[in-house]
Amino acid sequence: MPTVHLLDYVAGNVRSLVNAINKVGYEVEWVRSPSDLQNAEKLILPGVGHFGHCLSQLSNGDYLEPLRQYITSGKPFMGICVGLQALFEGSEEDANVPGLGLIPVRMQKFNAKTKSVPHIGWNSATNTRVNLSRGQSFYGLNPNSKYYYVHSYAARYEPETLERDGWLVAVASYGEEKFIGAVARDNIFATQFHPEKSGQAGLRTIHAFLNGDKFHTLTPEDLARTEEKDGLTRRIIACLDVRTNDAGDLVVTKGDQYDVREKNGPDAGGQVRNLGKPVDMAKKYYEQGADEVTFLNITSFRNCPVADLPMLEILRRTSETVFVPLTIGGGIRDTVDTDGTHIPALDVATMYFKSGADKVSIGSEAVMAAEEFYEAGETLSGKTAIETISKAYGNQAVVVSVDPKRVYVSRPEDTGHHTIKTKYPNGVGQTFCWYQCTIKGGREPRDIDVCQLAKAAEAMGAGEILLNCIDKDGSNSGFDLELINHVKAAIAIPVIASSGAGLPKHFEEVFERTTTDAALGAGMFHRGEYTVGDVKNHLDSKGFLVRQFEPDV
Repeated sequence: MPTVHLLDYVAGNVRSLVNAINKVGYEVEWVRSPSDLQNAEKLILPGVGHFGHCLSQLSNGDYLEPLRQYITSGKPFMGICVGLQALFEGSEEDANVPGLGLIPVRMQKFNAKTKSVPHIGWNSATNTRVNLSRGQSFYGLNPNSKYYYVHSYAARYEPETLERDGWLVAVASYGEEKFIGAVARDNIFATQFHPEKSGQAGLRTIHAFLNGDKFHTLTPEDLARTEEKDGLTRRIIACLDVRTNDAGDLVVTKGDQYDVREKNGPDAGGQVRNLGKPVDMAKKYYEQGADEVTFLNITSFRNCPVADLPMLEILRRTSETVFVPLTIGGGIRDTVDTDGTHIPALDVATMYFKSGADKVSIGSEAVMAAEEFYEAGETLSGKTAIETISKAYGNQAVVVSVDPKRVYVSRPEDTGHHTIKTKYPNGVGQTFCWYQCTIKGGREPRDIDVCQLAKAAEAMGAGEILLNCIDKDGSNSGFDLELINHVKAAIAIPVIASSGAGLPKHFEEVFERTTTDAALGAGMFHRGEYTVGDVKNHLDSKGFLVRQFEPDV
């Protein structure tokens, strides 16, 4: 097969990019030293995380000047995410580190006062009117498609500024801000979004770049696209709880209030509920249109070397056929290997990223880290799993999974925790409650409330909160809307609503009555009662913007 060179400076999940390149018919050769750039005929610079880290790594490895020479030679070059940002003059993310300066614009942080930051999810990459007037688009971009973004900093789009310098530009809107989603000029093509995580739409752009298909003619339907289709879609996530069953096989399971053993039917008597194989189910949800897939490992593999954890193999196999973001939770902590070696949480996370994960989810360890944060007077230690991983891979790579439950009180003064006045009093008529965080899969309550934990997680560098609800888990009665609004009001980072979804209308309710950034479903999908597509079709019929699955072509 033809080849493309890939320059990896430890940029997070590059396995998915390799899989995407293989999918469209190319092999990868790695750039191991600056001199390798001289032999490259096509080059891709991926990027996840921090602008300063990326440019510093390239500088420390003596790549910057050979990279400039490669680009000016006229050979095809593609930058992805921070790989796009590197082309610019600089970034607010690290004002002391210059970019390559090919584009005289500086990256700026999104306005966190008006919306969640990071910007995470599926958004547009629409040719500007300058390009659309020609009836063309570049490198497979389609105004009717959605692409996966995850970033806090972006280049603001000033009408026709870059076009005057010969750049082709595709833009996206996030709230009131319009930013650059992709650029192209001569031999250069770069995307702020992740094509390897953008399903068939993203694979199409990679294929077009590698084949040199710079321009394509848009259809009348594409050109008739309305402005209402711009912007961030409502994100639907499929979650798979994975554990070993009694035969030792890894299965997808689901329980009520975290109890995953059968109580009725032929498998009654304590057998672990088996709903299917993780890799097969992940692919099924991808093909139904899931915007992300989350694996939550609820088994502790105590007698297994860390490098051989079964979840690593699940990620490797899943990332070969599932081209949307993958999150892995469970076991992301400092650990001791079977041979007695101490392995930091960062190294554990790195193994998952190299196996195909885009994000790691941290649960119980986040609660204990938050407790230490407050005990230290809200001072960061720099040593927690959240801090070390987000520093290395960016805050968008770290999700904190929270398992709270309601504790009712008669008056707010009866507790030192953040309370709400609820519309759903308990059996003795108490109308105030606070949400107590738990650890160990909901089995152990702690003296910290959900807002305290969310604020501490944000301060430590988490990029998202996965907001579960023990009271709602397995109920199929809908999300806890009061809990979601309670947490959203306390933090600026995105929140994923979880626990309680049983009907498509529950997703409508959570997007209509809260400002949640995403919503997660599990049991209703696993049992085959509804598909991800059913949920999206329902939301679309109610006027919500959703991404529709694009099949292979």
